[in-house]
Amino acid sequence: MLHEYRDIVSKLKTENAHFAKIFERHNELDKQIVEAEEGREHMSEFELDKLKKEKLLLKDEAYAMIIAYKKEHNL
Repeated sequence: MLHEYRDIVSKLKTENAHFAKIFERHNELDKQIVEAEEGREHMSEFELDKLKKEKLLLKDEAYAMIIAYKKEHNL
């Protein structure tokens, strides 16, 4: 997630427990979505869409935290 901010993500994961939780949940959702899309996990389209929306919301929240970190540290 947000590979172009790899250094900031690494710092935030160690410095900010909430960011670390968001990052972990995003990765869990990503794995579930891939499993469902590749047919290894069964779920309805509605359930899959719900997971995708949650994943996107987490990514948006993480991105906002990254931008705030950049502003705070003049990066």
